[in-house]
Amino acid sequence: MEHDHEKADLAVRHLEGDKSQLSDTVDDDISEEEGKRIIWRVDRRLVTMVGVLYCISLMDRTNLSAAAVAGMIDDLNLVGTRYSVVTLVFFITYIIFQPPSTVVIRKIGPRLFLSTITFAWGAVMIGFGFSPSYEALTGLRLVLGAFESGYFPGCVYLLSTWYTRYEIGRRYSVFYLLGCVASACSGILAFGLMHLDGQAGLSGWRWIFILEGVITCCLASLGYWLLVDFPDSKRKTWNFLNDRERAWIIRRVHADRGDTEVPKFRLGRFLGAGRDPRIWGYGLISFCSNTLTYSLAYFLPLILHTNLGFDIGASQCLVAPPYAFAGIYMYMMGWLGDRYRLRGPIIICNMVVALIGLPILGWHPDHKVRYMGSFFVAAGANANIPGSLAYQANNIRGQWKRAFASASWVGFASVGGIAASLVFRSQDAATGYKPGLYACITACLACIVIVCVMDLSYYLDNEKADRGEKQLETHDVRILLIAVD
Repeated sequence: MEHDHEKADLAVRHLEGDKSQLSDTVDDDISEEEGKRIIWRVDRRLVTMVGVLYCISLMDRTNLSAAAVAGMIDDLNLVGTRYSVVTLVFFITYIIFQPPSTVVIRKIGPRLFLSTITFAWGAVMIGFGFSPSYEALTGLRLVLGAFESGYFPGCVYLLSTWYTRYEIGRRYSVFYLLGCVASACSGILAFGLMHLDGQAGLSGWRWIFILEGVITCCLASLGYWLLVDFPDSKRKTWNFLNDRERAWIIRRVHADRGDTEVPKFRLGRFLGAGRDPRIWGYGLISFCSNTLTYSLAYFLPLILHTNLGFDIGASQCLVAPPYAFAGIYMYMMGWLGDRYRLRGPIIICNMVVALIGLPILGWHPDHKVRYMGSFFVAAGANANIPGSLAYQANNIRGQWKRAFASASWVGFASVGGIAASLVFRSQDAATGYKPGLYACITACLACIVIVCVMDLSYYLDNEKADRGEKQLETHDVRILLIAVD
């Protein structure tokens, strides 16, 4: 199982006694009620703002399927494997450019970094609406991947620096929940925008890209003022916490896991985190989970239209209910994980839910029941994103190791996106995309096996720590966890 909370409590007691490592501005008189108000302000400002921009990120990333059923495939002659190629190339630049993003966001600050790349990809989205050919669209997808690559790992890293280990699960859930809202609303929004067909001589699918790009640029401008920096940063954040309140945040996070101090960046220290095999275990969980989420994002409207027989308008709108259900389920699982301090079992439960839905979606003879299967798949797959992020965040100490882990998690997620693009092929549409569904079932089973192996390794390590034979997670940390009788 994960690192024992009893050992964490020991670290808290040890660190609370070490006043020399705390800022002189820390006020010991902050009451419990005032502390709750401070956390609420952080939730309201940080989680909401990064969640809203991530909502737009997912909408911009996945509106390709909405445009496809609205006429883009015919207008740009996306025959054969061309649609799969267009979805796939996004991840090439996404993977290439995302590893340094967690380093860059530390250097220049989240407010400037996140708002700038968001504005840039909004501009690219507007360009999508004027794509004259398959080749131009492919090129723009490559550029979009480069700009979007830094957002998700940057946000995951930023959120992890503001909260303790057993607060972060719900915050990741709310962050990703807003992404589910995007996925739920994007189909309905696209259905409305495609009715602008013919305005200014542009097809309806072009208006989907243009107006959603304009919305993205407007929200990016707002984000420049409302996004917040790291709690230990000296850069100013508009109308947010004062020095006393930020110092209190630093103290409580330091007491929880002892890694708020940021060592000077060294490439060897950053890359050295890769020597921990569990980092790659988190990455494989990410790969399996995101293979499912991207499969739904890119192909659910097409499955509804080509296989379940719904018309174009219904296919756009029927995407919303499964994602709305997924949002509710995801928050519930995040709450349970934080409340009972569970991580691995939550991931396994999510994958079981997805395994229930996949055969229903692919093989049940009744189309209405098959549609119901998409609810289970959307819930299990999407809930595993914040679930696996919390699993990783709870078991890593050290700022640069945390940054490396966030980047590698997103890198494997991108490979999952490539896999989703390849296993759901246009030529399989007549069979109901059966090969893609088999691949998703395999990903679910593999994820369950990986989590079981990792939980067993945690259990064995904790047993060794209890006997005084092993020190847990000392990377970049001066305060070590000590086994107690």
